[in-house]
Amino acid sequence: MKIRTNALAGIALAATAALGLAACGSGSSTPAASTAAADGNASGEITVYNAQHESLTKEWVDAFTAETGVKVTLRQGSDTEMSNQIIQEGAASPADVFLTENSPAMAQVENAGLFADVDKATIDQVPADFRPSTGKWTGIAARSTVLVYDKAKLSEDQLPKSMLDLAKPEWKGKWAASPSGADFQAIVSALLELKGEAAAEEWLKGMKENFKAYKGNSTAMKAVNAGEVDAALIYHYYYYGDQAKTGENSKNVTPYYFKNQDPGAFVSVSGGGVLNSSKNAAAAQAFLKFVTGKKGQEVLQKGTSFEYAVASEVPANDKLVPIKELQAPTVDPAKLNSEKVTELMTKAGLL
Repeated sequence: MKIRTNALAGIALAATAALGLAACGSGSSTPAASTAAADGNASGEITVYNAQHESLTKEWVDAFTAETGVKVTLRQGSDTEMSNQIIQEGAASPADVFLTENSPAMAQVENAGLFADVDKATIDQVPADFRPSTGKWTGIAARSTVLVYDKAKLSEDQLPKSMLDLAKPEWKGKWAASPSGADFQAIVSALLELKGEAAAEEWLKGMKENFKAYKGNSTAMKAVNAGEVDAALIYHYYYYGDQAKTGENSKNVTPYYFKNQDPGAFVSVSGGGVLNSSKNAAAAQAFLKFVTGKKGQEVLQKGTSFEYAVASEVPANDKLVPIKELQAPTVDPAKLNSEKVTELMTKAGLL
């Protein structure tokens, strides 16, 4: 995914500068706003800072506006660009809602004290596995970690049993990743949370010795497809999205799922939250409720984003491996630490 490394590296400074402002506006959303959102009485306008795929969010916005009449303005950027901007703006942010592709940017904004509580009606639509324990934001979609591999070069019995095996000498020069992207950094955040700092640092050291760097997950998958490298660690939907089009960048590859609660089976939760700075909290809460509701989740199920639906008991797109069969490890999205990951990846020479 798109990301600015400099912005990520600088986010700690921005967070520190904004904490004073955030402390003044870190309370919960008002009961009146919650009631209005729950009753469907939303009106007016909201601004969404959007780090999700623009086409996907546009589908949500168009359907929400058609149902409620609320006008939605989108401001587009990467996870880190948008979270950094919100933290810099603090209580003065014009954002009503923040949507991301991965959880660490949501955790960053939450840690700065800038999210209002999500309405209970919205929280109740989302299983606990796909939202943070804090209730300050919620999952809206998800993507699974996979290893796409060249079927002509590797057989199934040659594939690593664990993502951790990719740091072993036998994988030197055989796999690719996009370390500067928010997607990969979310995977490392999960590794850090699951296995601890020492194990994450050791794995990153081995990764530095073994992998080939590419800019973006699509580019890494294309490299595997072209025979440049045997495998790449990416998210699942790049493969399924290409297959749904021409398949020209994925015809020679297939996705491998680590399963067994392995760090490589990590399912990254895309987040949505309402800002304390919102001037229209009722409409902001209503939008988040719509996205996690049946109609919003059916956009994922029936559309071409190939991200997983996570709420309102809507199943995944039928082309995907059912989410329960992924055997993902349990990770609290609120605990994913992008600042520490940046530190460790920089130390390993990956950023």
